[in-house]
Amino acid sequence: MTRTITPRLRTLVLLFLAVTGALLAGAGPASAHAALTGSDPAQGVVVPKAPDQVSLTFSENVSLNNNSIRVLDPKGKRVDLAKPNNLTGTTYGVQLKSGLGKGTYTVAWQVVSADSHPVAGAYTFSVGAPSTTVASVGDQDAGGGVVGWLYGFGRYMSYAGYIVLVGGAAFVLACWQRGSGVQALQRLVVGGWLTLTAATLWLLLLRGSYATSGSVGDIFDLNLLGQVLQTKTGAALVSRLLLLAAAALFIAVLFGAYDKREEGAEKRDLTFGLAIGGTVVAAGLAASWAMAEHASTGLQPGIAMPVDVIHLLAVATWLGGLTTLLVALYRAPADTPVGAVAVGRFSRVAFGSVVALVATGIYQSWRQLGSWSAFTDTAYGQLLLVKIALVALLVGIASISRRWTRRLADTAVTETEESTGEVTDAEEKAEKETVKASAATKEASVKSGVSSASAASDTSGVSGAKGSGKGTSVDDDSEDPERAVQLARQQAAKDSARQKRVRDADPNRFGLRRSVLAEAGVAVALLAVTTVLTQTEPGRTEQDAKATAAAASSSSSSSSNSSSGALTLDMSFDTGGKDGKGVVRVDLDPAAVGTNEMHVYVQRPNGRAFDIPEVKVAFTLAAKKIGPLPVAPDHVTTGHWAANGVQIPMAGDWQIAVTVRTSDIDQVTVSKNAQIG
Repeated sequence: MTRTITPRLRTLVLLFLAVTGALLAGAGPASAHAALTGSDPAQGVVVPKAPDQVSLTFSENVSLNNNSIRVLDPKGKRVDLAKPNNLTGTTYGVQLKSGLGKGTYTVAWQVVSADSHPVAGAYTFSVGAPSTTVASVGDQDAGGGVVGWLYGFGRYMSYAGYIVLVGGAAFVLACWQRGSGVQALQRLVVGGWLTLTAATLWLLLLRGSYATSGSVGDIFDLNLLGQVLQTKTGAALVSRLLLLAAAALFIAVLFGAYDKREEGAEKRDLTFGLAIGGTVVAAGLAASWAMAEHASTGLQPGIAMPVDVIHLLAVATWLGGLTTLLVALYRAPADTPVGAVAVGRFSRVAFGSVVALVATGIYQSWRQLGSWSAFTDTAYGQLLLVKIALVALLVGIASISRRWTRRLADTAVTETEESTGEVTDAEEKAEKETVKASAATKEASVKSGVSSASAASDTSGVSGAKGSGKGTSVDDDSEDPERAVQLARQQAAKDSARQKRVRDADPNRFGLRRSVLAEAGVAVALLAVTTVLTQTEPGRTEQDAKATAAAASSSSSSSSNSSSGALTLDMSFDTGGKDGKGVVRVDLDPAAVGTNEMHVYVQRPNGRAFDIPEVKVAFTLAAKKIGPLPVAPDHVTTGHWAANGVQIPMAGDWQIAVTVRTSDIDQVTVSKNAQIG
């Protein structure tokens, strides 16, 4: 049985790790958690003279450095003067050099949002009249690239280590106190501590590069590390390391003095002390996430942070305990198997954890989404639906495990552990009988080996006894020590195989092991989705950014139409591929018969500039059977295309069609009609 189950277990673990990697890799760079809600000068406007400063307004407070806001002239040279500063509230600005000439200027920004995630974007405005520009800022994918992937992997491992550490310790104290002496569980919990410690150091090292340049070469920049230590995220990571030192002491007591302590009042007091101390340390570790991420900013942070701590504790108790139970079912010694009472206790603890998880999850969903439409219209809401589906699946499999647990309890002879986890006299008697039977088996095998050796000695020593009288001792020496060691190993292997066969022969225990293994597999995928969810822009923020961008666009369009007769059209598009949604805006000036100037702006749904491979425009006047007249605008900068000398031959109701291509194969054409001339 060992040769079949162990490889299957390894295969399943590797499979779920691969699925986890695919989920993390497919998530792309971390989405923005602070959105740009306004700017002065606004995106795409033409101002008569150069402004003294550029200001940006975000949906929440952000952190700045010397390069957070850069303003580039048409030749790509910086024209900003000093470090950006906070003007008022969530508005930040940078002073510009005097005497700036006419042309198109590019504003590129990269900041760190209040929930610790880097945010970046770019837009253009013009002084006097638009012009071509050589300024290039790429697609401004903050938190992406190799460093972004490594940082996301570190976050996943930190969550996994925390869950195993807290859940494993809780399982031992609350459900199966005898498990403190099982080496497999000791290795599991210590492994969780090591994973969380290593991941925390890893994140601390990567943080500087992740939040700024995204360059692998900056990972070991000590200056960046010093800056990180002064931030909220750096303080949270250092606090986590200090709490992990206390957790190491807890583990040493749990698997050292506690395991060796005899049953009685003294051990009960130690159990109570460990439970209180462990809860405090676990809550402190959870708070190191809550005080630096989503819960620390936005709506009701004073309530959100404690709720987030409870949510993390519930997840760790459930999923970490589930992992520990799986290890106990597969790796615990045959003479001390995890019993139905311990499994039943964990079932009750898991049920309470799920209730807490659902209650806190509902609050978090309301806080981060704000509306039902955000479930389907935002990336955060869609990921949350996936998470809810996985939790429902996990609960369904858990109900199957509960049935196996009841069957195991019904078929057990007697297992009456006290609620404190003490071993009863009946259980002690059963254990002693098991140990006694095992000892008798070993003694019989040893005697059998000795008898065989003695018989051989007597047979060979009959003739030799006459001459020397020492034939027996010579033959005994020839059997010792290698032969005796070999026989002992063979007998131990036989006993172990026999015990495993007896354990696996129980259909209820076998069924429980299979259902718990399935639960653990779903839990791995659930943890991956949760990790990606914590890196994704909350739905409430994304929808607010959309509304603000739409209002700004409408205001800009109305102002433009009333002052100069220029035409502005906004069209939403969806190419159907990954990252294929957005809004394209066409500005035509003066929107009259003859020569016109056209600007095309492509934005993501949250209002950020969207650089795509290709944009094409065509004009058709169906009433006069003119067109389509194709126009291929030139790429100016991120999300901005322009064309001069666009000829409109006559007035009428023109159809303006825009073809947007977001990848090699994903493209769509959207159109609107407008009166020109």
